[in-house]
Amino acid sequence: MSLTNEERDAIIAFRVQKAKSTLAEAEGIATLSYWNAVANRLYYSCFYMAGALLIRNNLMAQTHNGVIHLLGLHFIREGKISKEAGKLYSKLYELRQTGDYDDLFNLTENEVMPLFPEVHRFIEELQKLLNND
Repeated sequence: MSLTNEERDAIIAFRVQKAKSTLAEAEGIATLSYWNAVANRLYYSCFYMAGALLIRNNLMAQTHNGVIHLLGLHFIREGKISKEAGKLYSKLYELRQTGDYDDLFNLTENEVMPLFPEVHRFIEELQKLLNND
């Protein structure tokens, strides 16, 4: 798929905004104590931000695992993104998978609430990369 610079910039801006609004959704859902849903929204907040970074760098992933792979290959391995950010993203992916698809599993407040500051750092770290491009 070939995009003009204007189309690419619009998609990137949309994904960044979606990452931030999805994080706000997670904060709102947390007040209702739906921890699986909060983990889902935290994951998607990072997913949208990661997608923006990939698009900025002309990288396209077809799957969620593809995003993880491309982030690792082009950003974490290269030292552009911290290993901690990569570990967080993978952890959120696993929590989302487990919370959405596994029977007899529910996340707790103690498991989910500590992730908020980490997600904020993830978004800030990727935002800095986007701003430097």
